Amino acid sequence: MKLHTYFRSSASYRVRIALHLKGLPYDSLPVHLVRGEQKAPAYAAHVGDALVPSLITDDGHWLTQSMAIIEYLDETHAETPLLPRDALGRAHVRALAQMVACEIHPLNNLRVLKYLVHELGVGDEAKTGWYAHWARSGLEAFERQLTLLDAERQADGLPPSPFCWGDTPTLAECCLIPQVFNAQRFNVSLEGLPRLMGVVERCNALPAFQLAHPSACPDAE
Repeated sequence: MKLHTYFRSSASYRVRIALHLKGLPYDSLPVHLVRGEQKAPAYAAHVGDALVPSLITDDGHWLTQSMAIIEYLDETHAETPLLPRDALGRAHVRALAQMVACEIHPLNNLRVLKYLVHELGVGDEAKTGWYAHWARSGLEAFERQLTLLDAERQADGLPPSPFCWGDTPTLAECCLIPQVFNAQRFNVSLEGLPRLMGVVERCNALPAFQLAHPSACPDAE
């Protein structure tokens, strides 16, 4: 498999985590977003939105959108599942993942920040404030949801979870860890999020997350 990735792209980071959790080898093909390499005809001809990540499968198919790629990997490589086996657990994990991928990330990705600056004339301080507001409020919501899920597990007689849901990292962690990394880059306060940060600490101690980290990427600057 070949992964088109950018070291600071949180969506690419999600897929790297999934690949490493599953122990799947892949070739990393860097696409520098700041330099606009994603707009090059050779790349854009295969990717409708000209974004990263994209994955070329072993049989030559191009896949786009991180969430779809991760679920493809989960369906085609059953080892180290990233979604629970039961429907209720899958719904909870998908909901947590979407809190990041659908609620936080779209407001704060690179093209949105560039539009704020270059098209709307927003200054750096206001841009940073925009980022911090949506990142912090989204992570606070994630913390609340984890607390609610813990109470649900307790009511159902299930043991406490060291991760978002269950005993191993899931699709939710694939989304959460990159978002927290980006929040730290922008100096967003992560105080008062004990449940969430406990998950982050446990994940970052695992080799799969370390191998997927932006600093471990061949295109890291």
